[in-house]
Amino acid sequence: MPRYARSEREALADLLLDLGPEAPTINDGWTTRDLAAHLIVRERRPDAAGGILLPPLRRYGEAVRRRIAARPYPQLVAQVRRPPVWSPLSNPLTDEFVNAMEFFIHHEDVRRARSGWLPRDLPAGLQAVLWKRAALLARVALRRFPADLLVQAPGFGEVTVGRGGDRLRLVGAPGELTLFLSGRQRVARVQVDGPAAPAERLRSASLGL
Repeated sequence: MPRYARSEREALADLLLDLGPEAPTINDGWTTRDLAAHLIVRERRPDAAGGILLPPLRRYGEAVRRRIAARPYPQLVAQVRRPPVWSPLSNPLTDEFVNAMEFFIHHEDVRRARSGWLPRDLPAGLQAVLWKRAALLARVALRRFPADLLVQAPGFGEVTVGRGGDRLRLVGAPGELTLFLSGRQRVARVQVDGPAAPAERLRSASLGL
């Protein structure tokens, strides 16, 4: 069985080492060092990882992340590459389900911050995994969007979301939809069809979990 979480993790770690600690990412204000520290907090510091999603914990989580980011960069990348088996997010039972999308997204966060990037030709199996995640993201992130939005990944599936109203269509490959629906609209190569105003609202919406 393919292990896409592992392959995306390894590719990201290789790229982090190749680019060094000060390379940009598409995450505003974050360098490769910042991104590596974020991933370490997520998997190794459950006391601080809640700050990734919960505003009351964000200040503490960010303080922990900054302290970790100050460590030697090769150490950070080594910890990204080899996650702890005790972590609820990266143990052998959960790794593929939890991390395939996560590490695909963060791999692209680094790739697409460089000039001349092109979308990768992803394996069909990884695209199928990403479509399942993208469909879930669409149902959660766009459940209250004020339109009747059809999200389509040709060859993989489609889902209709939103509260109704203007009809929109969001079309793209599973990886591109995953990036778009996780809040990375500006680097996602998708097609949005429909009236201009709601289409622009979709492109600028705060998306993601």
